[in-house]
Amino acid sequence: MEALKLSSQPFKHLIHLASSKSNPIATVVTRTSYSSSSSRRHIILRCCTSTAAAAAPKLPGRNRRSSSTSTTPSSTSDRIVFFQVDELKNKGLEPYAYKWDRTHNANQLQDIYRHLQNGEESKSESDYVSIAGRIVARRAFGKLAFLTLRDDSGTIQLYCEKERLMNDQFEQLKTLVDIGDILGASGSIKRTEKGELSVYVNSFSVLTKSLLPLPDKYHGLTDVDKRYRQRYVDMIANPEIADIFRMRAKIVSEIRKTVESIGYVEVETPVLQGAAGGAEARPFITHHNSLGRDLYLRIATELHLKRMLVGGFEKVYEIGRIFRNEGISTRHNPEFTTIEMYEAYSDYESMMNMAEEIVTRCALAVHGKLSIDYQGVEICLERPWRRESMHNLVKEATGINFIEFGNDLKAAKEVTHATLADNQQKHSIEACPSVGQLLNEVFEIAVEPKLVQPTFVLDYPIEISPLAKPHRRHAGLTERFELFICGRELANAFSELTDPSDQRRRLEEQVRQHNEKRVAAESIARGKETDNSYEVTLDEDFLTALEYGMPPASGMGLGIDRLVMLITDSASIRDVIAFPVLKIQQ
Repeated sequence: MEALKLSSQPFKHLIHLASSKSNPIATVVTRTSYSSSSSRRHIILRCCTSTAAAAAPKLPGRNRRSSSTSTTPSSTSDRIVFFQVDELKNKGLEPYAYKWDRTHNANQLQDIYRHLQNGEESKSESDYVSIAGRIVARRAFGKLAFLTLRDDSGTIQLYCEKERLMNDQFEQLKTLVDIGDILGASGSIKRTEKGELSVYVNSFSVLTKSLLPLPDKYHGLTDVDKRYRQRYVDMIANPEIADIFRMRAKIVSEIRKTVESIGYVEVETPVLQGAAGGAEARPFITHHNSLGRDLYLRIATELHLKRMLVGGFEKVYEIGRIFRNEGISTRHNPEFTTIEMYEAYSDYESMMNMAEEIVTRCALAVHGKLSIDYQGVEICLERPWRRESMHNLVKEATGINFIEFGNDLKAAKEVTHATLADNQQKHSIEACPSVGQLLNEVFEIAVEPKLVQPTFVLDYPIEISPLAKPHRRHAGLTERFELFICGRELANAFSELTDPSDQRRRLEEQVRQHNEKRVAAESIARGKETDNSYEVTLDEDFLTALEYGMPPASGMGLGIDRLVMLITDSASIRDVIAFPVLKIQQ
């Protein structure tokens, strides 16, 4: 492959050179470089002698681009003809327009003119329409050309006839308009003999010239990593992907309507925080130069929302991004979206009702029914959902009754090892420092994956619930639930702890346990950074707020990304986040 830089003047010579026998395959590329005093345009002629590529058919009089899955001009099949931009400018046409006045979108036209019979044309002045969108298909037959235009609402055909178009627009259509270009078109409405509703074009304009080819029509964009990395191409090639993000917007809107209809007020809490609290997770750390201090991206919105309750609000919520510097999987992304809400003078029973209300209303808004399919499994969202304690679910699945052990950790581990024979779990079981944490470990291993239908898991051990109020009837437990659907956690809620002394003791114990893990991990890793190498500190200001007095309250955090996964039947969290975090491309 060689590249020759020439000025933009000898266009005809270059086109002749590109089609000559000595260079059977060539791509002409123009690039414009700008400086403060002048602009220069260069033409790069890339030549290739691939016989297979040379045999590729061409339309006469047209420099046709390939529709391959690649989006870079690195191979013969991906040749891109940049000089069409110059040709448009030479004809006094702007290839990158400022605006276009539309009268309708594609879906509106399909709806308004659904009564039109085959072969019938609407010729009245009121039926003169103007439309704009991306060209996703084209066919040309002598003096006729058919283009498929797609906009945000759907598709419609452009019916282009040489005698009907003004000046030399038909020739421009054949030589200068490609699949991928964004066009504006005006004309009347006609339904073809084959029943295709069409804009019978009087005139058109290239609004944006596309320089890179779209993925192949029949194979689409199939590389999963490229789909996530170049989501804009993914949405062009696979329009159904854009539908997921439309449904996501509808779900978020429905959540807002649900909570605000019963008096919740939306507030905003800081993303940059002096202490990362409200959850147990590794934070992202940044440095503020002017303040001369490290700050953390929030790992939860909880502690600041509770401050709002102290300040006098009684029902508050926030929909916002959360950041956790942890692993990436089909269920986890380093940044994700939650709704957290807090209601004064209520307990966790209230939040179970709220969770049911939010999920069912979102399902109805998207599907119009409460029976949905997720990855081949029918999920019934009819209320009420199952409510069962963690102790009972573990006993049901394994036969182990952890209540019998009291605080005898050694006996609990012996029975657990004997019951769960999988050696892969031996280390995680041995690492549990209390019976409550062992109960939770067994739950995650033996129960959680089996909770397919909506289930509220109630009454978590106090050791793993530092922000939840102690249970009124069961010592060592808290008034906490997690909602599971399809084997994954969807929501987490408490009757909120309001005793500042108890809260301080629990947070101090959490810091102590974390520091022990940190020291142990660093000694094993010999000074290398580990998952536990970050620092955990007390949020003294939050404790001060509790000392002023927070009313009895319940609170819940619900993962919006996972809810969207459920309702849109998406297998991976990356499918429902428009621009997920990815590894650096090698």
